[in-house]
Amino acid sequence: MSAQLQPASARCPIDHARDDRKSASAAQGGLLAAPELTSFDAVRAVLRDTDARQAGFKAEVILRYRGRARPPILYLHGEAHRRQRSGTARFFTPRVVETRYRDLMERTSDALLARLVRDGSADLDRLSLEMAVTVAAEIVGLTESDIAGMSRRLDAFFSTAFQTGGGKFAEIMSFLLGQWRMRRFYAKDVKPAITARRASPREDVISHLLCEGYTPLDILTECFTYGAAGMVTTREFITMAGWHLLERPELRAQFLAADADGQIVILEEILRLEPVVGTLYRHIEGGTVALDIRAANGDAAAVGVCPHALDPERERAPRVTGPGLAFGDGEHRCPGAGVALHESAVFLDRLLRIPGLRLERAPDVGWNPLVAGYELRGCRLVVDAT
Repeated sequence: MSAQLQPASARCPIDHARDDRKSASAAQGGLLAAPELTSFDAVRAVLRDTDARQAGFKAEVILRYRGRARPPILYLHGEAHRRQRSGTARFFTPRVVETRYRDLMERTSDALLARLVRDGSADLDRLSLEMAVTVAAEIVGLTESDIAGMSRRLDAFFSTAFQTGGGKFAEIMSFLLGQWRMRRFYAKDVKPAITARRASPREDVISHLLCEGYTPLDILTECFTYGAAGMVTTREFITMAGWHLLERPELRAQFLAADADGQIVILEEILRLEPVVGTLYRHIEGGTVALDIRAANGDAAAVGVCPHALDPERERAPRVTGPGLAFGDGEHRCPGAGVALHESAVFLDRLLRIPGLRLERAPDVGWNPLVAGYELRGCRLVVDAT
């Protein structure tokens, strides 16, 4: 095979069933039982419906037990959501990502990969978690605690081990365990950050929330939300993208030969194929619906022929973007999409240029019903001595 990927359309007459998805065998769905929408147009229409309300991500539990705390931005809608999004949008603009955070991404990547080279081996999923936590912590303002410790605390909260099953008792136990872990997260990570920013505000989310009059409890829930979106999901994507690139020499060569925009195109196609969050939920008139992002991103009418083949050069329908609906759409589209893609590109570009790097062990693929998405663990990298 040549170093240049062939378009999916050229492969289709030979293999109509081509499926490059690595997470397909593990996909199950989320915690809510609801009628499913699977077509791209139907899913996008609900995501853009201003009358639809957030569901899933334990919204029913969190909103029921939150007391006097403000609902986090994830669960806001309408004017309240627009006001909060506009207030934090300045932390996620392309210019800010390039001028304020790129140096951090590069320094963090270099430090992590120097450790990999020194030790001769490491798990990609552990490296990617530390990368994602470091970048997101800077944006949010969680910079007064140990990154490795915060990584462990967040990992414990969102891991599949935290899911305790169904039923009322399981729901209560899950809530109590979550409260204990949330208190640790507050004491170790959030409270020190609040104290520091009250004394000296910075250009980050926590400083903004303090200016808006948010209480420590309100800020905790927001940090938890950003922790899920900016840290945990990015960790999975970097690992998944690295897995694809390490196992396909022609794709790796194309990625390393591409400029910054070309690398983003490749990463967007991997994300379209392997969306980290597989199902979103919304309350609409008539009840709750499950929006199957995986199925929508595999809708040939929107993303082109051979929808399960990894093809960065594929021809899509008009107004269908590279990652499809992997970042959501409408008012709740992920604000940190550009951050996640750029930090993934910076890290993976440096990783794949390490001489002697190879994938010793492909990761175990699990499923996390809380985010209705895959979990990749034990992706072992080795650097052979040269």
